[in-house]
Amino acid sequence: MTGYRLVAAGDSAIVIEFDDRIDAAVNARAIALASALQEASVRGVRDVVPTYRSVAVYFDPLRTAYDQLVDRIGQELRHPSPDPSAARPPLRIPVCYGGDLGPDLPEVAAFAHVSEAEVVKRHAAATYRVFMLGFVAGFAYMGTVDASIAIPRRPTPRVRVPLGSVGIAGVQTGIYPAETPGGWQLIGRTPVKPFDANRAEPFLMQAGDHVQFFPISREEFTRWPSA
Repeated sequence: MTGYRLVAAGDSAIVIEFDDRIDAAVNARAIALASALQEASVRGVRDVVPTYRSVAVYFDPLRTAYDQLVDRIGQELRHPSPDPSAARPPLRIPVCYGGDLGPDLPEVAAFAHVSEAEVVKRHAAATYRVFMLGFVAGFAYMGTVDASIAIPRRPTPRVRVPLGSVGIAGVQTGIYPAETPGGWQLIGRTPVKPFDANRAEPFLMQAGDHVQFFPISREEFTRWPSA
């Protein structure tokens, strides 16, 4: 199979690049390759990290030879596995939109020349793909956002963004899994924790998952179990 290139990233990492765009099919190839390499338990491989359109393979050069690892990657690429996430049902996540929980909703509405209620409708109407996790533990980069509400990130990031805040940055949407600085446009907040070290499975979402948001009231948000 063609349509990729291998790039050496120092003496202990290889990056397999598929494309240079945000695309579900490209992302599915990256996730399928990463999953196959992880399941293969290749000797000396320390970690396999999929992104939007590439896979980074970190290895111990004292335990596996570069050329042998490249050959193994080539084998997996010639006989691709199906995207393991395709069979998983969409994850439904509640969001209380607007008000102090979504302070940028009016700005998004002005950007789209629609009402705040219409922004909520359009944001909640889509099924989003989790392209990758990064930034902080449990932060899922999801897309793609309806073009009409795909407002750019804020010119000046906030110093603190509350846990559970749901934001938009261009064609991406995401949930802040911890209180951190951030520049995404905040349109709501979820009572669900994207990351919880005390859960049996700390990460709520995995790369390749699909997510659907649905609106809840402030009262529902207050009473929603966060675990």
